[in-house]
Amino acid sequence: MVKMAVIRGLLRVLIAALAGLGLLMTVVTFTPLASWYARRLAGSWDDARGDVLIVVAAERIDGDTLGLSSYWRSVYAGRAWRAGGFRRVVVAGAGVAPLIRDFLVGHGVPADAITLEEASTSTRENALNVARLLSGTPGTKVLLTSDYHMFRARQAFRKAGLDVRPRPFPDAIKQCNHYIGRWPAFAGLVVESGKIVYYFWRGWI
Repeated sequence: MVKMAVIRGLLRVLIAALAGLGLLMTVVTFTPLASWYARRLAGSWDDARGDVLIVVAAERIDGDTLGLSSYWRSVYAGRAWRAGGFRRVVVAGAGVAPLIRDFLVGHGVPADAITLEEASTSTRENALNVARLLSGTPGTKVLLTSDYHMFRARQAFRKAGLDVRPRPFPDAIKQCNHYIGRWPAFAGLVVESGKIVYYFWRGWI
């Protein structure tokens, strides 16, 4: 009898867990929850202009291919440059920065206008290293990164002593344009939320 009661209890827990997961998947797939949260993390959407454009790299594939977020950051960095106003681009990220530079050069950004920071392997290191690199450099600095990444990145740069204006672009939001992409976007937002909590805990933002 005790064994059967334990089994029934476990079954009830399992059923409740599956029901909760189903409800979550339904909400994420058929509501604007993920895109709403991405917009909250992105902050201002005014396409900030300035003198120095800072581009934070993301992932790469097979060593020499831009990952999806890195690709979109490259695309929007090129668009920002062509819109006019920027005199210099700083690309930060070990292993990925040269790939983004090559992309930008291929899309009209002069090679001599691009500076690479190739030692950083995290958002915090991006901020610290770029802050050192641009120490004493006059002009307005603009940070370009994915919508979901902007909050943590901007706060990390401020903590490192570099005031930046945000220029987010729709990354997770772009995925949410089709219901099939909303669950992967939501999963990425959950991971980013964990990183935000960790950065707060470490005092990095």
